[in-house]
Amino acid sequence: MLVKSHAPVRIDFAGGWTDVNLFALGAGGAVVNATINHYVSGELEVYEEPEALSFPVALAGSQEGLRVAYRCDLPSGSGLGTSAALNVVWLSLIHSQIASEEDRARIAELAYQLEEMLGILGGKQDQYAAAFGGVNFMTFNQKVHVERLAISPKFIEMLEQRLVLCYTGKPRLSGSIHAHVWGAFKRGVPQTVQALYGLRDCALRMREALLGEDIAQFASILSENWQHQKALDPSITNDQIELLFEVASKAGAIGGKACGAGGGGCLLFCAKEGKANEVAMALSKAGARIIPFHFEWKGLEVTREE
Repeated sequence: MLVKSHAPVRIDFAGGWTDVNLFALGAGGAVVNATINHYVSGELEVYEEPEALSFPVALAGSQEGLRVAYRCDLPSGSGLGTSAALNVVWLSLIHSQIASEEDRARIAELAYQLEEMLGILGGKQDQYAAAFGGVNFMTFNQKVHVERLAISPKFIEMLEQRLVLCYTGKPRLSGSIHAHVWGAFKRGVPQTVQALYGLRDCALRMREALLGEDIAQFASILSENWQHQKALDPSITNDQIELLFEVASKAGAIGGKACGAGGGGCLLFCAKEGKANEVAMALSKAGARIIPFHFEWKGLEVTREE
């Protein structure tokens, strides 16, 4: 038996950090994100011949073995949710089929719980994005609600033409950043608390900007979200990131933010009409790696061959 699975990674437009339970269970979190056509893929193969195995296991009462393999076309520490997507893929290989939205939600929640058991402090947006796919507004409290945003193909095409995604060349260490931010939140540091509420507000307004297909407002909220991100903790930005923002702005970017926790990984910019190529070239010359992408709509996919 061979089971194959792949799940997309995501870019987050607004509201990241508010999907973490420390905030979401009390105040209610909100995130707008979108999956893109870069994936974590996995295979699970069950062998019947023990001699072909690198490690035999007992399965269904017989001596069989497993081969499990993963791959991803993005660098680690990209800030695009690759770790969560990998956990979603791993769990889907075991489940071996996706028959309903309930299956997707269950796998996403189990992927989050797995990270929680391992002591990883993070949110839920990555797991749910990988499982569901598309451009979504998500809310987080006792439960997670995923709203697929109804956006016209014309506006999606415009976004794809004007968004520039780049990798700084340095992976971000989200664990240490999370520790700093949530330590400050628990202590009630006003700047951190206010920034989290500001991030949630950005997600609410980003939903309206996308539904209203307002590209100028979209770009403005990206930048506002970035200011709130930076207010969470000094480690979220650095000299290299600030330089790349300056380079992008001079080349024609009108909005931008760091993806994920920040501190490295990927940056997302929205360019003026007709300026995306210039922004990409300027960032590349400054040492960033451009990551071309299109939006992705299917989310987690699983196939099984007997």
